Amino acid sequence: MSVAHADDADDYSRPTGETYHAEKALPSGDFYTGQWRDSLPHGHGKYLWTDGCMYVGEWHRGKTMGKGRFSWPSGATYEGDFKNGYMDGKGTYIDSSGDLYRGSWVMNLRHGQGTKSYVNGDCYDGEWRRGLQDGHGRYQWKNENHYIGQWKNGTMNGNGTMIWSNGNRYDGSWEDSAPKGNGTFRWSDGSFYVGVWSKDPEEQNGTYYPTTTSSGNFEWQPQQVFCVDLSECVVCTCQRIPVLPSQKMPVWYGSSEQSSSGNRTKSSSGSSERPRRRSVDGRVSNGELELRNNGSGYLQVDDTESNRSSPLRPLRIQPAKKQGQTISKGHKNYDLMLNLQLGIRHSVGRPAPATSLDLKASAFDPKEKLWTKFPSEGSKYTPPHQSCEFKWKDYCPVVFRTLRKLFNVDAADYMLSICGNDALRELSSPGKSGSFFYLTNDDGYMIKTMKKAETKVLIRMLPAYYNHVRACENTLVTKFFGLHCVKLTGTAQKKVRFVIMGNLFCTGHSIHRRFDLKGSSHGRLTTKPESEIDPNTTLKDLDLNFIFRLQKNWFQEFCRQVDKDCEFLEQERIMDYSLLVGLHFREASKDSATPTSGARTPTGNPDGGNARLSRADMDRFLLDASKLASIKLGINMPARVERTMRRSDCENQLVGDPTGEFYDVILYFGVIDILQDYDISKKLEHAYKSMQYDPTSISAVDPKQYSRRFKDFIFKIFAEDT
Repeated sequence: MSVAHADDADDYSRPTGETYHAEKALPSGDFYTGQWRDSLPHGHGKYLWTDGCMYVGEWHRGKTMGKGRFSWPSGATYEGDFKNGYMDGKGTYIDSSGDLYRGSWVMNLRHGQGTKSYVNGDCYDGEWRRGLQDGHGRYQWKNENHYIGQWKNGTMNGNGTMIWSNGNRYDGSWEDSAPKGNGTFRWSDGSFYVGVWSKDPEEQNGTYYPTTTSSGNFEWQPQQVFCVDLSECVVCTCQRIPVLPSQKMPVWYGSSEQSSSGNRTKSSSGSSERPRRRSVDGRVSNGELELRNNGSGYLQVDDTESNRSSPLRPLRIQPAKKQGQTISKGHKNYDLMLNLQLGIRHSVGRPAPATSLDLKASAFDPKEKLWTKFPSEGSKYTPPHQSCEFKWKDYCPVVFRTLRKLFNVDAADYMLSICGNDALRELSSPGKSGSFFYLTNDDGYMIKTMKKAETKVLIRMLPAYYNHVRACENTLVTKFFGLHCVKLTGTAQKKVRFVIMGNLFCTGHSIHRRFDLKGSSHGRLTTKPESEIDPNTTLKDLDLNFIFRLQKNWFQEFCRQVDKDCEFLEQERIMDYSLLVGLHFREASKDSATPTSGARTPTGNPDGGNARLSRADMDRFLLDASKLASIKLGINMPARVERTMRRSDCENQLVGDPTGEFYDVILYFGVIDILQDYDISKKLEHAYKSMQYDPTSISAVDPKQYSRRFKDFIFKIFAEDT
C-alpha cells in the first residue's frame, strides 16, 4: 500500500466541495488523472501504479467505489463493482491464464452466484462461498462428464449426481469429491449397484442388480469408480489473485476538514495550515502512517472513510479470569467427578461398529440405555478406582456417538478433554434451575447436572434435534455430546443425571462482555452493582447497550438460521431459551484497571495504544485459509458493535437509541437453555405473573408467542453493517 501526499496549492485555492479535473504526479511515482475534490479523487478517474497496475473507474472520497476496471501487469483484469477499495458486487475477473469468473463478489472473494469458465474447457455454474464452490452447483468437464449437486469448500460434498459421457451415473452421497455413504451406480444398460460407498474397500458393501435382458458384469468391483471412472473428474482450482485492488489503494493524507465558513483554516500568520488527520481513537496525526502495538496482539483496520462517519473508541477492560473452582481432593463433588470421568472413558472407549448417519428409529427409543456397574475393586469390563461403588447409565448411546461424529468430535480428544489428568472446574454458583455447571480444563466442554424432567424432554425431542442439526450445518442451538447418569450405591442411592455440551466460549480470545438475551424485560436486569461487574458477569436484556452489526452475507445467513432454529424449538414446544452472546473487543487496552463508571460499556483510555492492520494485512487475513476455516456463524466472527443509550423516561426500553460510537469485535453467540418445555409449572407461572405484571414482559409464555417475541427482539439488536 502506498502513502499518497497530494498537497497542491491549487487545492487550497478552491472552495471546499468543488469538483474539478486534476492530474497528480505522486512522490511514489504513481500517477492519477481525473476528477478531484477536497484533496481526494472523487468522481471518474484513472490511477496508474509504478508496477504496471491500473484502475479506471469511479472514486468516492479517495476510494474506488462504483463501477470500475482494474488491470494487472500479468494481463489479468477485473471489471465490475467496487466498494471501499474491494471487488464487491457483480463483476468479471479474467486471470492471466485465461480462466474467467463472472458473478458475485464480497470483499475480494467470489461469494454468491457465479460462473467459472476454465481455459481447459471445464465450467462451473453455481454457488460460491469465501472464494470456493460451496452450496448447489453444476460442474462440467471438457469430456462432457458432469456433476450436479452440493459442494463444500471447493469439493463435491453432500447429495449429488455424477453423469458420465458414456451414460453411466452415480446418485447419492459425496465427501471430498468421492462417493461416501448411501448411493446407487447405474449403467447405461439399466443394471445398477446399490450400497454404502467408501474408498476403504472394507467399509464398502452393496448389491449388484443386472438387467433381465443382459448377462450382467459380475466381475465389476465398486472400487473401479474411484480409481477409473473418477480419475479424469478432477476439479480445477482457482488461480490466486497475487495483488488485490484493495491492497494497492493509497492512503491519502492531507484531506481537509471543512470549517464552518467552507474555506480552509488559516494560521495566524495567514499561511495555509495543513489540516491534521484525526485517527480512529481520537489522537491527532500529522499524516504519518502509525502502527502501534500494546503487546496484546489486537488488530484493527485503519479505515479513514469509515472512521469519519463511524468513530471507534479505544477500550479499557479488565482481563478475563478463568471461571470456576478446580475440583480437587476434599471437594464435596470430587468423587462425583471421578465417577463421571470413569464412566465417560468407558462409554467412549467401548468398541462399537461404524455407524451410518442414517439412524434407525430404535436408536432413539427411550428404553435404549446401557447400565454398567463400577465396583471399587474393578471388574472384567471396568478398572479399579478410588471412589465408592457406583452404577453408570448411557442414554441412547448410538445417537450421541453419531452426534459426536456429526459435530466432528474426535473420540480421543473428547476423552482427553474430560477424562485427562486435569480436573474439572465447578462454576461458582448453580443456575436458576438449581443445576450445577462444570467446565473441562481446556474450556472445550460444559457439563450440566439435569433434573429428571429435563432428561425426559431431551430424550423426547432427540429425533427432531438430530434431524435438525444434521440438516442445518450452521445451527445455533446447543450441541449435545452425551447424556448420562451416575447412581451411587449404598444408603444414599442418589442419582445424578448430566448432559455434556459444547462450550460456546471455548476460544483463544478473552470474552470481555457476555449477554444472556431473551427478549423479555421483567427481571432482566443484572442485580450486581456496577463496580462488581467483570468479564465473567453474564448481563441481561436491560443491561444491553449495543447493536451488533454483521457483514451483509453473514447477516442474511444469521436471519435464516434464527428462523429455522426458532421454528424447530416452537414445534418441540420449547420456550425460555436465550441467545448467549460473547464479545471480544479487538481494541482492548493492555491497561487492566477497572473503570470507575460505565462498567457495562467499556470506556476509552485516550493514551492507550493498539496495533492496526493495514488494508493489505486485512486482505491477507481474510484470504488465509486457516483464518477463514475458523470463522463460522456464531464462532470467531469479525463484526462491529454500535453503542446505544436508553432514554431516561423509558425504564423498560429493550433496545436503546444508536449513538454512532462503534467498536470492532469478535463475536460468539448461540441459543442455549433449550430443554424447558411449556409444562404445567410454566403455565401456572404465566397465569400468576400475568396478574402482577405486563404479560408481554415475562419469560413464561406460550412457545409460539415466545418464538415470535424472541425473533422480533433479536432482529432489532442484530443488523446489517452498511
